[in-house]
Amino acid sequence: MDIQTHHGIDQALCGEPLEIRDGYSRVRLICGENMAADTSGLIHGGFLFGLADYAAMLAVNHPNVVLGAAETKFLKPSRIGDELIAIAREEAPDGKKRMVHVDVHCGDECVFTGTFTCFVPSRHVLDGK
Repeated sequence: MDIQTHHGIDQALCGEPLEIRDGYSRVRLICGENMAADTSGLIHGGFLFGLADYAAMLAVNHPNVVLGAAETKFLKPSRIGDELIAIAREEAPDGKKRMVHVDVHCGDECVFTGTFTCFVPSRHVLDGK
């Protein structure tokens, strides 16, 4: 796997890439105790969003890719110990704008779904700032 983007990501919090190819990625996240929102073991939704966002970035896999918008749905709760798999597929690239659909599964169940609007500017968004 030739990862071109988001090299500074903490994979323990955002997921470990399992497969990356043109317009596609598959990323795994094991939900740890440090992700719990409360004593019941419920995982904070931000970690699922982070996993899905990272999978979208890897599907585009360009050094300058950034997230512009996202439309997402949380379908089922996640718990400490869950193994989540995010699958991201790029849909109809349009120049610098890339739409990426991501589904996150825990076993056979889809727990999160979303469409991520990504942009690939000609230079890094922080260049010159």
